[in-house]
Amino acid sequence: MRYDLPQALMLKAPQRKHISIQRHLADLEKLADLKEGELTMAVSQNTDLHKPCPLCPEEKYKACYSHKLHRHLQNLHWKVSVEFEGYRMCICHLPCRPVKPNFIGDQTFSKMGAHYHCIVCSATITRRTDMISHINRHVNKGETESRFIIVLKESATEVRVLPNYSTPQKTDSYFNPKMKLNRQLIFCALAVLAEERKPIECLDAFGATGIMGLQWAKHLRSSVKVTINDCNENSVTMIQENCHLNKMKVKLNAKEEDNDEAMGDGEENTDTIEVTKMDANVIMHLRSFDFIHLDPFGTSVNYLDSAFCNVRNFGIVSLTSTDISSLYAKAQHVALRHYGCNIVRTEYYKELAARIVIAAVTRAAARCNKGIDVLLSVALEHFVLVVVRVLRGPSPADDSAKKIRYLIHCQWCEERIFQKEGNMVEENPYQQLPCDCHGSMPGKTAVVLGPLWSGALFNTGFLRRMFFEAAHYGLDEAQSLLKTLVCEAECTTLKPYSIYSSYDENKQEECGVYIKTPNTSAESLLIHGKRKSEEVVQNAGKRQKSENSAEHPAFYYNIHRHSIKGMNMPKLNKFLSYLCEAGYRVSRTHFDPMGVRTNAPLAQFKTILMKYSAPTYTGGQVEGPVHLAEGVQAGEQVEAAADSKAEDDAEFVEYDKSEVAAATLTKDYPTYCAAD
Repeated sequence: MRYDLPQALMLKAPQRKHISIQRHLADLEKLADLKEGELTMAVSQNTDLHKPCPLCPEEKYKACYSHKLHRHLQNLHWKVSVEFEGYRMCICHLPCRPVKPNFIGDQTFSKMGAHYHCIVCSATITRRTDMISHINRHVNKGETESRFIIVLKESATEVRVLPNYSTPQKTDSYFNPKMKLNRQLIFCALAVLAEERKPIECLDAFGATGIMGLQWAKHLRSSVKVTINDCNENSVTMIQENCHLNKMKVKLNAKEEDNDEAMGDGEENTDTIEVTKMDANVIMHLRSFDFIHLDPFGTSVNYLDSAFCNVRNFGIVSLTSTDISSLYAKAQHVALRHYGCNIVRTEYYKELAARIVIAAVTRAAARCNKGIDVLLSVALEHFVLVVVRVLRGPSPADDSAKKIRYLIHCQWCEERIFQKEGNMVEENPYQQLPCDCHGSMPGKTAVVLGPLWSGALFNTGFLRRMFFEAAHYGLDEAQSLLKTLVCEAECTTLKPYSIYSSYDENKQEECGVYIKTPNTSAESLLIHGKRKSEEVVQNAGKRQKSENSAEHPAFYYNIHRHSIKGMNMPKLNKFLSYLCEAGYRVSRTHFDPMGVRTNAPLAQFKTILMKYSAPTYTGGQVEGPVHLAEGVQAGEQVEAAADSKAEDDAEFVEYDKSEVAAATLTKDYPTYCAAD
């Protein structure tokens, strides 16, 4: 495709059709004549020329005379074709569609897969009935050949996609509009890293349409050197077209391709994007990067070793896992195969999924003598996003590996606790659980899950800087989620007023390391192409945590899951205040809109919930404690309130009813607690 065409002409230029799509049978015979000229010299010198079939490989149908070829094309290709707007989509036997070989003994038998090529979206369909249904769906959506290319816009970035862009199995230009929030969070993380050191080399290992790398280069400009990679040739072509559509230069094979005519007159273009076509593991082994993003179709565990092999010190690796069926415990055998974890469906399954991914990341980093600091963990309806900072050295690797533990989960009351450190076998592991279900219930009541990441899921300082970048670039969806994440990281119900207040931006602490941030100039970070050793201002407390920033409690409880039958539970914000008055740390969580993250044991959680619940027949809720009927035990007494209370009433974070919270809605589960 030529790139010197005007932009309006480029959008209307149809893509070249497959050779199996023709108007007349004679056109197929002409293709046989063209293919005949490509034969070897020995065959071309023969007086009686044998013509091969243009739609069949040589091992399936050998070259024959013209009258036999005509009969073959008419009976085996033309009669079973699918017609659309004057064109015939004939059946194709060429190796366009990959088919898995069959291994029988020591021999390999590869069956050629017959298929059709769609004239609208270039998808390959095996059955004729499925092809007819596929074409009818295009017609119902109004997708004809005149609308062969669709232009989508997101965050001031335009990309060209095919009509079936939302089906990754049938298109080379996969684009998911539901992942917009994911792209915004990754952009904010990259923007924070770009403020620490400039310029940085970043890699989008699975480009598809190139939308993510284009947003990086368009907004961050000279702060980043963007490389977009994809192993599919059609996707690489689409990425190049999208680069020119956004008026950016393309660098291919260390050669810079100029496109002045497509940019327009009087415009300067200093943005250059490098587009590569190779396997993601290969490019990450060959080159070093400061920022790597992995977003394959499915699990990303196959690329973790390559990602941590050459990533630079204090660099960032972000990965998006879309294999939610295995991570959310719907396909537990797949989770065991991919991540080596034993899991069951729990009320906190989304946080469990995030800890599974982080455990896999930690093991991959430790194999490369690197440790990690978890900056961000998000688990929503369609994906699990994990962002980690890389710390080189065997000591950080050992510290990170020690945080991978097993989890003891009670299947009756859903109480959970991480196993204690150490290799000694305990006589009764049920004693570690705070509940007494094992003594009151018959049989085995608990299950061991994991191994899982037992450390923190968020870094408060990094989240605050991400929020500043989201506000700077006007990313509204990311701002609302980052507010919730900051409160969750600090485990507080107060609104994060400190987000808007001034704080020391030059001295941000992460994992005990003080890192220079926004006010540092680019010139002070670079000396003859090398970064200053003063980038890390204070590295003495690398393995020590800050005393005033305690880790947030692990896991959360769903208030509906532990509600009392026949009682109206209090409003969620009021219930959070009751827990605070009892002296516990408490916050809401993005994993579950009705979840409560707290360090209170489950018994105290249920006791406070029962105390402030009202009977259903009263017709309304009461704010004070409820006098329970005789025979109903309230459990242990609630601990005394904290001595020092704030003068004003605590303001609570408003419940986000946007698509972020809607995506995290959970299903009701059967109640197993004997007390209920």
